[in-house]
Amino acid sequence: MPFHTALASTRLQLALLVVLTLTNISLPIDAWARSHQFDSTAQLTPQPTSFAQCPQFFANGRPPALSPRPQLRELCYEAFAVLHSGTTRTPVFVAQRLNRQSIEDADEKRAKRFFADARLPSSERAELEDYKNSGYSRGHMAPAGDMPTPSAMVQSFSLANVVPQDAQHNSGAWAKIEQDTRHYVRRAKGDVFVITGPVFADDAPGVGANRVRVPAYLYKLVYDATTHRAWAHWQQNREGATVSRPISYGELVKRTGVEFLPGILVQH
Repeated sequence: MPFHTALASTRLQLALLVVLTLTNISLPIDAWARSHQFDSTAQLTPQPTSFAQCPQFFANGRPPALSPRPQLRELCYEAFAVLHSGTTRTPVFVAQRLNRQSIEDADEKRAKRFFADARLPSSERAELEDYKNSGYSRGHMAPAGDMPTPSAMVQSFSLANVVPQDAQHNSGAWAKIEQDTRHYVRRAKGDVFVITGPVFADDAPGVGANRVRVPAYLYKLVYDATTHRAWAHWQQNREGATVSRPISYGELVKRTGVEFLPGILVQH
């Protein structure tokens, strides 16, 4: 083989080797960078802070009506909306609109990192340190299992969407209620609106330096917009609590003082 031909062949082999080497190195780095950037972006992407900008999560576009309380802030996320209390440093309620398609899309890999929502003033929000060694789990109000996209999944881990919850209850009876709700939505003919939240005793304990309030009860209201039927799960936030018979919409309003479905005639 002539010298110049051999040299050209060697150069070509070296070029191919460099390309293959760079490819093998850059793909994992690019994948890592995209993943890292996605996590940060999903947490920090601006979302509206007024329910008027995310009416899709409420039946007839009308959020629950409740008496004025101090330090309430409205937060919209991709797949749910939160009314947050700076007094309890938890949600007052979390609203979702579910349907068969959204549940079928909810097969995302579960996120792992909780975060404090920077849209809330530090004087009103829970921090990660508040839950450490508290004896309580970080209980989602809008379940991670309902999230239809990767970004919605990440956003569901906002501390504005969680309350201090008994760990056994969170993984037991409450998880069963969340699963049963998804089963119902899959069979429903249209949209199902779900509102979830905590109820506090007057002397509710707090956890962490910020004294994040621990709820005595949790509720989950389910409203089928096609049949106009509604019912609510009412659970004590304690170990050993079992799934109890649902209560009526009227009973939930009586216990909480909140008109969750204003202007809607609920069928019994």
